[in-house]
Amino acid sequence: MKKLILLSLSIFLLSIGVSKAQVIPSFSFGLKGGLNYSTFPSNGVFNNDNKAGYQAGAWARIGGLGLIFQPELYYTNKSVTVSDAGASNKQSFKSFDVPLLVGAKVGALGLGGRFYGGPVLSFTTSRDNALKDATALKYKDANYALQVGAGVDISSLSIDLRYEGGLNKIAYGDGNSHTRVSLFSLAVAYKLFSL
Repeated sequence: MKKLILLSLSIFLLSIGVSKAQVIPSFSFGLKGGLNYSTFPSNGVFNNDNKAGYQAGAWARIGGLGLIFQPELYYTNKSVTVSDAGASNKQSFKSFDVPLLVGAKVGALGLGGRFYGGPVLSFTTSRDNALKDATALKYKDANYALQVGAGVDISSLSIDLRYEGGLNKIAYGDGNSHTRVSLFSLAVAYKLFSL
C-alpha cells in the first residue's frame, strides 16, 4: 500500500513539474547554423540542379502554455545551377532572412519537440550570376516566403528541419516566365541563455 501511495505521489509531482514547465512564460536566446537545399521549378523550360547553401544567425523564443513565438535573424546563401542548350549558369543569392514563427512545444525536463510555421522576410544583400544570359533569375531585393517545420530540443541543443516556399514571383529567361524559389533547411541551434 505504501509503495502504491509513493508511486502515485511521484507520478502526481512529475505531472505537476511537466505542466508547470509548459505553463510558465519563458524567454530563450541562442545561435544557429545549418545547410539549405534550394530549388526553383522552371516549368520544363530549363534544366536546373539544386545546390546546397548555408545559413548562420541568431534566434529568440518566447513561450508559455505550450505555445511559442520564435523570431530569427540569419544570413543565408541560396544557390542553383541552370542549364539551357548546353550553357550553364550558377547563381547564388545572399540575404538576411527574418522568420517570424508561431507554434507549439511539447515536452519537459530538457527534452521536447516543436512544430511551427510563419512568414519569412528575405532582404537580398548580393547576387552572383556566373553568366549574364537568358537563364538568369531576376532575384528581387525583398522576397517573401512561408516556412513550416519541426524541431527537437535536447537540453541546450536544438535540431530543426524546415521547408520554405516562396510567395512572390521571380522572373527568369525572357521575362515572361516566372517561378518561386523554395528550399529545405537543416539547422543546429545552441541556447546561450534562458529566463
